[in-house]
Amino acid sequence: MGVELPDADGERIIRLVAAHVGAEVHRGQPLLSAELPETGERFEGILPPAAPGPAFALRKRAIGVIPLERYVIDGMMTSAQAGFLVRAVRERQNVLIVGATSSGKTTLANALLAEIAATGDRVAGARRHGGIAMCGRDHVPLRTRAGVVSMTELVRSSMRLRPDRVVVGEVRGAEALDLIKVWGTGHPGGIATIHAGSALGALLRLEQLILEVAVNPPRALIAEAVNVVIHIAGRGRKRRIESIARVVGFDGVGYQLADALETPFPELPATSQCRTRCGDFLIPVPQSLWELP
Repeated sequence: MGVELPDADGERIIRLVAAHVGAEVHRGQPLLSAELPETGERFEGILPPAAPGPAFALRKRAIGVIPLERYVIDGMMTSAQAGFLVRAVRERQNVLIVGATSSGKTTLANALLAEIAATGDRVAGARRHGGIAMCGRDHVPLRTRAGVVSMTELVRSSMRLRPDRVVVGEVRGAEALDLIKVWGTGHPGGIATIHAGSALGALLRLEQLILEVAVNPPRALIAEAVNVVIHIAGRGRKRRIESIARVVGFDGVGYQLADALETPFPELPATSQCRTRCGDFLIPVPQSLWELP
């Protein structure tokens, strides 16, 4: 539930955040997307005339990585699903995580990145804001900046950094085409998130984004580049893995998807402690993390 503030206070907060991050916000440019300095919370503000009055939202960042074991313990995924994801990471499958806003896509991506950290692979990660936890020994975190460098430019640059894997925090623009090219041409084992309501919807969403820069989306390449699609739904303690699909191919009419668990994978061993490895550090994950939005 939101908190109602006087318009003057709301506008003051938005302008204060803009000043701290070096951005402009006014009637001619009423939208502000920012990350708070030091603490890293994501901030979205809007001023008139884009809205009747000032409004903003603040999204907390996680204070730790929630490992796959925690998902199993809390009933948000089965041990078979967790086992499949561990194996998918080890076998360098390209994984697309899909869901609605605040469904936990980034949190799940971080859990998979913690598994990648144990492989020692070199990871190039492009992101627009904080949230993606690059915690391996050999990683190159890349960051967009409005008017300076775009996500498309970062994805293209990542190819020249000799990565073993390429990660994109959130795909929501023309960078979709470059990501598919990277994944499909010698850089397997990547992770990306995208807003969609199903596995098939995620692939169709990729098509829509690619159409921003191409006349015809390369459907066969999409089917080849994306190996696994994870659909996560719900919020907080109600989050759950709805499905994990393998992308089998494109038959000229539509994408062919299959249940990823049709071939059983080994289950994760039972554990009494919920910990994940991030570099040389074991990070205990408190139960309270699941209360975050």
